[in-house]
Amino acid sequence: MKINNALAGHKIGFVGLGNMGRSMSRHLHEAGAEIVVWNRSEGPAAAAMALGMRRALSLPDLARAVGDGIICLNLTTTDVVEQVAFGSGGLIEGLDPAALVIDFGTTGVAQTQAFARRVQWVDAPVSGGQVGAEAATLTIMAGGAEEAFRRALPVLQAVGSRVTHMGPAGSGQVTKLANQLIVAQTIDAVAQALRLAELAGVESAKVREALLGGFAESRILQLHGDRMVRRDFTPGGRAELQLKDVRLMSELAESVGLDSPTLRNSLAQWEKFVHAEGHGDLDHSGLFLLYEKDRDREHR
Repeated sequence: MKINNALAGHKIGFVGLGNMGRSMSRHLHEAGAEIVVWNRSEGPAAAAMALGMRRALSLPDLARAVGDGIICLNLTTTDVVEQVAFGSGGLIEGLDPAALVIDFGTTGVAQTQAFARRVQWVDAPVSGGQVGAEAATLTIMAGGAEEAFRRALPVLQAVGSRVTHMGPAGSGQVTKLANQLIVAQTIDAVAQALRLAELAGVESAKVREALLGGFAESRILQLHGDRMVRRDFTPGGRAELQLKDVRLMSELAESVGLDSPTLRNSLAQWEKFVHAEGHGDLDHSGLFLLYEKDRDREHR
């Protein structure tokens, strides 16, 4: 549990109250900060107001309300981040030059570096998913100038349990894409392993249980493996967002000269799952379904 009033006296804006953002904004509110929120849809904004947060009617209004404080973004894509921050009707129209923007999303590296040349900016993508957001135990990889990171640190510590300053602007995003490279391919490996066991006549739940504690143990085997066994793909982390991250890491790999056949295969699998199969709204553990197409044939 985070220490209450750790952020007393701070003015913080929060844009994006999805599965992650609504919990993160709540933790900042409970830590004593004055929170002003903006969200495209009505429900999450109304829920935030019910907890005692203020609601801005526009992005420039939010920026003006926060003044020289901190604005947190938890948005889905690089294009959305750019539009919210710098587009017509965006934060930039009311942004105080002394304000600091913290981007908690996974955003393109080159674009992040460009944003940081325009305003004070810390890229602070997170790992830990909805569970970590709810428990305030996220792992946070931050990029930005030393002074900006120090200023952001109390906010980062209110929503995460492990915070690391990786270096200048964009470094956090590079680290998150490295994380996502491992995550995307491990989900695929776990899906294949559990389906292989089923096809060979061994109960996948027992296989998962047996592997926990060995070298194959991971958070993905523990959490997503359980979802695969139960066929429960209610979205926590949506597959379409996983694909977005795989595309970003593929672009980064190309830009730095990394030739990765496994990354190319991973991109093809996620493209197939989201677009050819139409499963973008499922949890990313649902990639398992790519290996289950022969179930009907099994039971004939």
